[in-house]
Amino acid sequence: MKEITGATRLFGILADPIHHVKTPQRMNEYFTQAGYDGVLVPFHARPGNLAAVLDGLKRLENLGGIIVTVPHKTAILALCDDASQASRKIGAANVVRREPDGRLTAHMLDGEGFVRGLRSCGHDVEGKTAYMAGAGGAANAIAFALVQYGVSSLTIANRTAAKAEDLKSRVLDLYPQARINIGTPDPSGHDIVVNATSLGLKEGDALPLDASRLSASQTVCEVIMQPVETALLHAARERGCTVHYGAPMLACQIELMAEFLGVTAAR
Repeated sequence: MKEITGATRLFGILADPIHHVKTPQRMNEYFTQAGYDGVLVPFHARPGNLAAVLDGLKRLENLGGIIVTVPHKTAILALCDDASQASRKIGAANVVRREPDGRLTAHMLDGEGFVRGLRSCGHDVEGKTAYMAGAGGAANAIAFALVQYGVSSLTIANRTAAKAEDLKSRVLDLYPQARINIGTPDPSGHDIVVNATSLGLKEGDALPLDASRLSASQTVCEVIMQPVETALLHAARERGCTVHYGAPMLACQIELMAEFLGVTAAR
């Protein structure tokens, strides 16, 4: 383990429960590779204590910022002093930067991480048509990022149509020129197909869309990281589709979080 001194910059991840988080390992590897004198540690905070915990953390002069995960992504917004326009429309944040004067600024990087992960694997989204299953959690952030990075149209399919309509409305508030449709389980006719639901985490889960309608010309993407090969990706591969795994989303989020938190490589 690296030496921690009085000059070391502190970062944390807030979660409940906390035992499963992988971000400390990934971010500390990033710090080491960058030659940056920082350390990220897990902060276990119950929802009822979140406001008090955050109030204490913002008073730490050597705190660089906080990464936020379940179940705090929504509640954190109201507890910060400022937030990006996108995170306010999404209604959640997953990273908070402590400014030099102690103010806390929130942002959401789930969607940007997903798109950067796609691009890192050679799948650009600009000018492509996209289909997304889901309208909660990660889907909110991914919808905003797909539009931000230039998809020609986005189709949102969700079991509860009202949630899909609500997400469509919020994206159009920020990007009024966007072409957004409400879809069905049929993903045909789109270049990029995204599962932004939790279906596939457990063995025996229903498929998030009608996989029989997939074609070899499509790129089928997951946000789920474990299992690596979900039932959807297996079905997509059998139909000749290009498949994109969930792992690059996390790897690229680490880079984006480091950038947002002001982590710079040693010269």
